[in-house]
Parts: sequence; structure tokens; C-alpha cells
Amino acid sequence: MHLFVILISIVLILILIITVFKINPFIAFLLVSVVTGVLLGIPLTQVAASIEKGIGDMAGSTLIVLCSGAMIGKLVAESGAAKVIADTMMKIFGEKYIQWGMLCSGFVIGVPLFYNVGFVLVVPIIFTLIYQYKLPPIFVALPMLASLSVAHGFLPPHPSPSVLIAIFHANMGRTFLFGIILAIPAIILAGPVFSKLVKNIQPLHELPLISHSKIITDLPGVFNSFFSALFPVFLLIITTISINFLPADSYIVKVAEFISSPSILMIFAVVVTSFSLGIFYGKSIKNIMNIFEAGIKDIAILILIISCSGALKQVLADSGTSDQIAVYFQHLPIHPLILGWLLAATLRVCLGSATVAGLTTAGIIAPLLHATQVDASLMVLSIGSGSLMFSHVNDPGFWMFKEYFQLSMKDTFRSWSLMETIISIVGLIGVMILHALI
Repeated sequence: MHLFVILISIVLILILIITVFKINPFIAFLLVSVVTGVLLGIPLTQVAASIEKGIGDMAGSTLIVLCSGAMIGKLVAESGAAKVIADTMMKIFGEKYIQWGMLCSGFVIGVPLFYNVGFVLVVPIIFTLIYQYKLPPIFVALPMLASLSVAHGFLPPHPSPSVLIAIFHANMGRTFLFGIILAIPAIILAGPVFSKLVKNIQPLHELPLISHSKIITDLPGVFNSFFSALFPVFLLIITTISINFLPADSYIVKVAEFISSPSILMIFAVVVTSFSLGIFYGKSIKNIMNIFEAGIKDIAILILIISCSGALKQVLADSGTSDQIAVYFQHLPIHPLILGWLLAATLRVCLGSATVAGLTTAGIIAPLLHATQVDASLMVLSIGSGSLMFSHVNDPGFWMFKEYFQLSMKDTFRSWSLMETIISIVGLIGVMILHALI
């Protein structure tokens, strides 16, 4: 009965978001949580309490990370640091190895920038290089966009990995390290390797000659740009090494454990980048705060969607359904990591949104993780990989790629959709290899 109700809930999400009503996922999660709570037998007087607790718990564990990430990303973009990173990479790799320059640029830019912001930011860079070197658009674009996609699906502080880390109580440093390991083969195969196979795809119309949307006269230096964009990464690496290689009772380890907490780490990063990309370049506190506010506005609806996904998770827990799911899934002849990937991939294809697919899967898989010996970080990455599977017409990213690069539907499927599929499958293979080794 409980599994049947979960199936009804998933179908209802599809009906509300995709097929019939096309309403915002924020509202859809609220409605589905109420219906699911009633169908699962939670007393009517307690349904609201479950929903409020779920939203509060989810917001409490992710709000600081998501908002801090958005603020840092906006400052990296507005200060011109992202442009400096891309230009530096192109000078290093040159025209002969332009794909590798695009790959590295996309990955470094993709770590601090949320996907949609990063996409819009790098398109002018891509177009400039296409015209400058007279190269096929897909050949230049896919390596950079594959890197952005991998960062979005695999690495905190991006929304889906950050939320999954909170739900599964995974270690952020460990997850980031494993994410980097998986990212390397994924972006190489989906970027430089795959783009060579589809580089002859041509746009239907001439691409617009887009220049950088904003001319910044006082650009930050190369070291400062890389340091500021990757500062959270540096902190994660330093704290993870300290915790794993120094004596457990060491004072340094205690400090590292404090700093490695996702919320504290991101607060430190916001303070550092405020100085390195703001105050040191003559920006006033008011100007920096305006940039931060704009960054948070960019993800406001995303925060609401993520918070409301916690409501459905809490309803499943309070009704006892989570425990039944764990018992049922334990007896399935399929590995939990593969199951997480399959559920996320199925929901991704049905719903379009990688974030919503990952969040919905997490609510179903969470009780299973607690009943098995599966590494929480690997489950985060398995679901993250599945949530990138086969982007198509119900994914905004599909249409952004199609319209920016003036492609037919067929060619968008051949390039963009297959690129995302390669990332997803390579991610799963990498997760299973890591599971076998650790």
C-alpha cells in the first residue's frame, strides 16, 4: 500500500509539473506532500506539522551553503574573474589544444557558478573563440558545457549535491574528492572526445556575434581570480587532509573539523572573496552587498523548491513509509547505488529538472542508505549522475543550447542530449569502481 502511494505521488508530480498543469515545482511539492500525508494515514492535525518540519530541516541544512555559493558565484562573474580564468586558460592551451582550454575553463568557472548563470556567462566566450579561430561551434562548445554540467551534478556547493550531502549526512570533503575523481573521465569523454564525433553539426542560421555583455576595466589578477573562485575547494582540501592525516586529538584537527562544516566553510569563503574580489578593487560594502543580493535573487525560487522537497521526505518518514521502503529495497536483486542512479535517471527523463529528480530520489533512497553499508558520498554521486541523464525537451538547458547555437531538434539530441547521457553513464561506472576499491 505504501509503495503504491509513493507511485501515486510521483505520477502526481509529473502531472502537476510536466504533462497537464505545468505549475511551479515549489507549489507541486507542497500539494503532493499534503496529498501523500493524507493517503499514508498521518492524522490530519499532524500533516501540516510534518510538512513544516521537513521544510525547516531542509532549509536549515542547505540555506547557508546555497546562498553563500550564489553570492560567491555572482561576485566571480561581476568582478571579471571568470573572464580572466577563461582568457588565461586559452593563452595556456592555445588554438591547437583549444578544447582542453575550454574544458579546464568550464570546470574552474563551474565550481563557484550555478549552472544557468555559468551557461549564460560562457556563451559569449565560446562565440568569441568560434569567430576568432573559425572553428565548428559544437567542437568548441561541448567541452566547456560538459564541464559546467559535471560541476552542477557532482560537486558541492551546487544545489543538488549540497542537498544530497545534507540528507545522507555525507562528508563534504570526501564527496568533493570523489566528485573530482569521477569528473575527470566524464568531462574528457563527454567533452573533447565526443565533440570530435559531432563537430560537423552545423547551425541552421548564422550565430549572433555576441561580445561580452559587460566591459570591466579593472580586472582582477590571474592568481587572485583562480584563488577566489576556488577558495572553497582549497579549504576543503586542507581540512580533509588535516582530519585524515593528523592525530585525532590535535588542536589543528579540531579547527579543521569546525571549518569543514559546510555552512562555516562557505561563510569563510564569502568573507574572503568579499575582500579579494571586492574591497581590494575599490568596491564599496554597499556595492558588494548589491551583488550578493542579486545572486540570491537568482536562486530564490530554487531555494523554495529545495526546501519543499524536504516536506515530502518528512511525510514519508513520519508515516513509517521510509522504513517499509528500506525493507522492500533491501530484498531487491539490485545494488543500492545502481538503484539510486536508476530512480534519479528515470525521474530526470520524466521531469526534466536535474535538481528535482535528485531531491525526489533522495527522499525515497534515504532509508535504504541507513539500512546498508553503502558509502554516503558515493550515493550522493550516484544520484547526481543519474539526475543528468538524457536531457531533452522538458529541460530548460536543452532549449538554451538549441537556441543559442541555432540547432535543429535532431542535432540538439545528437549533441546536447548525448553529451549529458555520456556524463551520466560514466558517472555511474566511476561510482561502482570506487565502491569496489574502498
